[in-house]
Amino acid sequence: MSSTIDSLPPNLAKIVQRFKRATDPKRRYEQLIWYGQRLPEFPEADKIPENKVPGCVSQVYVIAGLEEGKVIFQGDSDSQLTKGLVGLLIEGLNGLAPNEIVLLTPDFIQETGLNVSLTPSRANGFYNIFKTMQKKALECQADISH
Repeated sequence: MSSTIDSLPPNLAKIVQRFKRATDPKRRYEQLIWYGQRLPEFPEADKIPENKVPGCVSQVYVIAGLEEGKVIFQGDSDSQLTKGLVGLLIEGLNGLAPNEIVLLTPDFIQETGLNVSLTPSRANGFYNIFKTMQKKALECQADISH
């Protein structure tokens, strides 16, 4: 099942719309970097192997916690563009219930037009970050049920 903008959570839909308006690849990159700059400082203590996103060329870390049944992510990367991808995903997925995150498919990246601008290793990184965030959301959900 592919995700159309209408089926996306509101924050993610807003991000996709924003990127759709940026037809120039340079504008998309600037936007991506902007998402990375908006990320709060990532705790050094959380830069541990368990929080590292596997399969990424750059160093990428993601942590997740639950607040009132909603997943709150934090993330960081040593690459500006990858950090932007992390920022975009965090902004799009924060505040959703774990099951909402798990049901999402990453094909909304095509709607943004970013998949055209990203190198294959970055596009692959995006999917790895997305999958890691889904896994962390599942772990949060598992914590609730215990």
